[in-house]
Amino acid sequence: MPVLTRIRRPIDKEMAEFEAYFGKTMRSEIPLLNIILNYILRRKGKQMRPLLVFLTAKLNGEITEATFVAATFVELLHTASLVHDDVVDDANERRGALSINALWNSKIAVLVGDYLLSKGMLISVEKNRFDMLEIVSDAVKSMSEGELLQLQKSRKFNLKEEDYFKIIKSKTAALLAACTACGARSVSDDSDTIRMMKDFGENIGIAFQIRDDLLDYEGTGITGKAAGNDIKERKITLPLIHALEQASYLKKRHILGIVKNRKKTKAEINEVISFVSENGGMVYAELKMNEYRDKALAILDSYPDSEVLESMKEFVFYTTSRKK
Repeated sequence: MPVLTRIRRPIDKEMAEFEAYFGKTMRSEIPLLNIILNYILRRKGKQMRPLLVFLTAKLNGEITEATFVAATFVELLHTASLVHDDVVDDANERRGALSINALWNSKIAVLVGDYLLSKGMLISVEKNRFDMLEIVSDAVKSMSEGELLQLQKSRKFNLKEEDYFKIIKSKTAALLAACTACGARSVSDDSDTIRMMKDFGENIGIAFQIRDDLLDYEGTGITGKAAGNDIKERKITLPLIHALEQASYLKKRHILGIVKNRKKTKAEINEVISFVSENGGMVYAELKMNEYRDKALAILDSYPDSEVLESMKEFVFYTTSRKK
């Protein structure tokens, strides 16, 4: 049985209902927009974020309509961020299919992303969930700041470990923290519980992103992106940051010269991958990833045993062991 299928067992019914609930929000009277929304729906990914909302809610209480509102809002935000990211990165593919900006154009993609974000905000207002609007708006602000910081630092190729963690905390971790905070808020008014679940989401978000960055150096061929893709796109992530810190000035200058170059040969990309491996970049990144995984697991230790708790723990391990 696939891992995610096993993880979602305690909330299988709710996830099935969510798909229909979410589908209703992805409709428009504008023909072009409807075509694009249908295209996005057909390409839906693993739905890890709604899954996390429902699991967090069930861990802390009984799932209500507010939980469906939270999952829908978060998934709309996530989808909007992917559409916008593809424009920012000038990416032509997403999940093995053509991106919105590649099929239509960047102007349309930006407007579709804006539409999805505003749709999520409207749903929260219509359902009087201003508490969730506050949580998610804070995440959107954080994600935008993280993206701008990354663009600023990547231009100078001087990204330090401290900057790296600040960026991934602002981007990937902020969205997963919003998932767990909204999931808890949908079933509980207890501020300590909501804060604890937000911390849980942030920790697995950081671990998730480090795992994503490690996959680029592992070259398994099943990651959904080619090995060395980050190097190709001139992205400096934790494995490379640590390896560069161990290297001599001349070696560091040579490797950064390859990374900065817009056109790299396969041999040059492989040289950077070997350099990172030989200088302990991957081992170090894995240690840091496991630190955040363990912080997330420690938060779950305060809960009594249950099927939902087991799924939550398995979700944590999945984020740090996945192959794509």
